[in-house]
Amino acid sequence: MQKEFNITGICLPDLHYMVDTSAKFGEVMDLVEKGKYFVINRPRQYGKTTMLGNIQAHLSQSEDYLPIKLNFQGIDSQWYASDAAFAQMFVQELIRALKYTQKDLTKLLQAHLPNVKDMSSLSDVVTEMAHAINQKIVLLIDEVDASSNYEPFLSFLGMLRTKYLSRTQPQHATFHSIVLAGVHDIKSLKYKLRDPEAAQYNSPWNIATDFKVRMSFDPAEISTMLEAYAQAENVRMDIPVIAERLYYHTSGYPFLVSKLCKLIAEDILPEKAENTWELADVEAAVQLLLKENNTNFDSVIKNLENHEDLYNLVFQLVIEGIGTAFNQYNPTIAKGVLYGILKRNGQVKIHNRIYEQLIYSYLTSIIELGLRYGPHNLESQFVSATGELDLKRVLVKFQGFIKEQYSEKDLDFLERQWRLVFLAFLQPILNGNGYTFKEVQISEEKRLDVVVTYKQFRYIIELKRWYGPSYHERGLAQLADYLDLQGKAAGFLVIFDHKRQEVDKQEKLEVKGKKIFAVWV
Repeated sequence: MQKEFNITGICLPDLHYMVDTSAKFGEVMDLVEKGKYFVINRPRQYGKTTMLGNIQAHLSQSEDYLPIKLNFQGIDSQWYASDAAFAQMFVQELIRALKYTQKDLTKLLQAHLPNVKDMSSLSDVVTEMAHAINQKIVLLIDEVDASSNYEPFLSFLGMLRTKYLSRTQPQHATFHSIVLAGVHDIKSLKYKLRDPEAAQYNSPWNIATDFKVRMSFDPAEISTMLEAYAQAENVRMDIPVIAERLYYHTSGYPFLVSKLCKLIAEDILPEKAENTWELADVEAAVQLLLKENNTNFDSVIKNLENHEDLYNLVFQLVIEGIGTAFNQYNPTIAKGVLYGILKRNGQVKIHNRIYEQLIYSYLTSIIELGLRYGPHNLESQFVSATGELDLKRVLVKFQGFIKEQYSEKDLDFLERQWRLVFLAFLQPILNGNGYTFKEVQISEEKRLDVVVTYKQFRYIIELKRWYGPSYHERGLAQLADYLDLQGKAAGFLVIFDHKRQEVDKQEKLEVKGKKIFAVWV
């Protein structure tokens, strides 16, 4: 059977092209073998289910271990009505997991099931299980988030904690290791618990080991998947270069890496004359991905819409170019990391460039609906004979657009939204043939460098506020240095004059050998 790139559910080596994760799997198995209890808490579609499946498959081959894998997704809410209902449900789920492979253990559980009335009696059943089999029992529970907003689940964790602390005593024999998987760490249940004040959400699971295994893919790991694919499909590519570009756009987010590969393999390659992957194919795949709806993107937008504090922080990062130092105790930052939207990089940053562009599009679409567009939204007006964007003309048009469409009474709106208005202005001009992403260059002027791609062309536009001539000269030098770093001979500058002193001004400059065109709005 021909393999494919997988983006849904568990990845299987016989069916799917997979990254070689043996190093990180070894780290996880070390925790299991040491008898640790821990949570694989990562964002959606980050390889958690695949990791649990790999643990189960590996332990099943050993006579020393009995892995039991459960999934709490889809469990009827009636089982969370009370501790007794949850305890009954848990034993029934154990029976379903073991009935075809452990018949003696299944009979023991069925015999005890009628007597399970609370967490104490469930504790006794776990002890009976541990003594009934001469193997180390490892409990694996996927989609643990499905239970985490119910207090009986916390009572269940509290029972396991009590047994863990006394596990050397025969009457408290218990699971050798427990691995839970979900978006939320148990310590972050305050984001889901119906009544956060009703329970001590930290204490039931404070015996757990912090899970520090890196689940994202680095370029070397991505290369292993590309090598397997290229060999099997007889596809030519510069594997290290392609892997680096995939990482550049995704920061190693597993779903995004596999999705881009799937788009190239199934949508782009069949349209090409040669059986070759090129860098342009990665860029084309990014554009295809950003045009589609998928559950991963839906989750990103939903989490922004549902958490106003996170929305405001992301707006500040993406649109206003205002950086914030990373602090793991800041609840808003922690929430953004939890949902895979933010990452730590000295300062807080959007996790990857694809998410950044997705968020750009989401925010600009909101503004775009309210813009009083004239006839500027015709792509052909701004494309030169060579197929390049005439960005000078675009900026002059934007300058005129602001003057025509916004009056003094709109200044409060523009103070906060001018960058977003500019990005929204660009969207119909790029018309699906390009995209924008930002490179933050935090300075006294709160600069925001925007990289615009249009087909195979790239342009650098700096957005900043006007703080007077001395800051302006310093900013021009910084922009020239950045252009040099990016290998560009020319760049563009949009300056928002909140004091309305330099409005309508345009400049053609040469700074450190770089040509810069600037407009004031």
